[in-house]
Amino acid sequence: MKITKEETSQLDVVLNIELDSEDIEPYLERSLKRISSRVDIPGFRRGKAPRYLMENYVGRDALIRESLDYIVQQTTDKAITEENLTIFGEPDVELVEMEPLSFKAIVPQEPVVDLGNFRDLRLEPEPVDVIEEQVNEVLERIRYDAAPWEPVDGPVKFDNLVTLDVDGSVEGRSVADDRGVDFVPTQDNPYPFPGFSIHLEGMKGDQSKEFTIQIPEDFQDETLAGKECRFNVKVLAIKEKVLPELDDELAKGVGAGYDTFKDLRAKVLQDLTEQKERAARNAFQEKSLEEVIKGASVEVSYLTIEREIDHLLEDQAQATQGRNADIETYLSNVGKSREEIREELRPGAQERLTRFLVLRSLAQTEGIEVGPEEIDTEIENFTSSSGESGESLRKAFSSESARSSLANSILTRKILERLGEIVQGESGEEETSQEEAQATPIEERTDQPKETKGTKAAQSKGGSTSDD
Repeated sequence: MKITKEETSQLDVVLNIELDSEDIEPYLERSLKRISSRVDIPGFRRGKAPRYLMENYVGRDALIRESLDYIVQQTTDKAITEENLTIFGEPDVELVEMEPLSFKAIVPQEPVVDLGNFRDLRLEPEPVDVIEEQVNEVLERIRYDAAPWEPVDGPVKFDNLVTLDVDGSVEGRSVADDRGVDFVPTQDNPYPFPGFSIHLEGMKGDQSKEFTIQIPEDFQDETLAGKECRFNVKVLAIKEKVLPELDDELAKGVGAGYDTFKDLRAKVLQDLTEQKERAARNAFQEKSLEEVIKGASVEVSYLTIEREIDHLLEDQAQATQGRNADIETYLSNVGKSREEIREELRPGAQERLTRFLVLRSLAQTEGIEVGPEEIDTEIENFTSSSGESGESLRKAFSSESARSSLANSILTRKILERLGEIVQGESGEEETSQEEAQATPIEERTDQPKETKGTKAAQSKGGSTSDD
């Protein structure tokens, strides 16, 4: 095997690999076994013909192509090992010639991360304060939720519960045909179309009404956008909330119940304080990470960024078209070329990679890890508070991928917690050197972008394995 190496300025190394007959020979037996199981040689049972006959019958070129992916992957891995390269993801391989078999592998190198003087960074979390007005707002919501719906003789008002028969049509096409449906009209209720609630206001029980609504131009259903919808509605019943007093009786009926309204208020204050403290802590940790990222230097290979853009493009397509999204269909729907959408996604891809790499470097520098027992504890916390769905959750977390994802989440949380301590001047464990931090393999990535796809050799000269 002949290898020539070209180093680029952006952490990509190009390996030009050429194989001779001796290099290829070990792989031909694999090809013969695969082909013989589906090719008939006259005079022999399938799979029983001698090798020389099979090779003469199908040709050496066909044998090589049969295992081309495997040959390229194995020899690329071998070349990377021989060249002592530390890679970050799978290489991108392009077939150059079939005779002699040669190909080019672009190998993304391990990113270079310098966290700078992050230990000198100093920040303080924002103080948490819960005012009486916020407590009262929660108590009012509790009061509203506890109130029963009672029939009312007056006209429909906003926030009433109205039982309706509804018929709606657009250009003769039925878009609503509901009987006895409950509906709560509010000033800004957008359903079924914006403005529907306003037409109900003032209607009385057993009253019918016809009206027309102009559907917005940006309505999600393009077949209806900008058109008029003709409604015929009938009010069957009107109910309103009868709010209880904010007293001990109300408190006793809330959840498990409290002995007094004072107890309920104290619990509301406690919950609000804890919520605000969590939000403030999360915001403080994210701000700390943002400051570390600002002071850090991160160098990433061009190929790594391109792969991350691939993943973001796949994510966007799946978000709009489902799991088996077709990229070309997605691009057609958004009215943009692949190049345009990739350039739009590039800043986000770089930001996501930078965040991940800084988090990973912090974990390595601080010696932060996640053990199996921590994953088990997290799963137990999830399942024990999930009631009847606890067992199904436990099964969902039993797969290796689910446990790995959970481990990444725990690790990210621990990193951010430690960073929060550092920026407040709290001392930590014995430091790990930056050199050691750079040597951690890709499999230990946390809060990570998706893994790159496996190496696949192109099946024709000049073909490339990139998704583009």
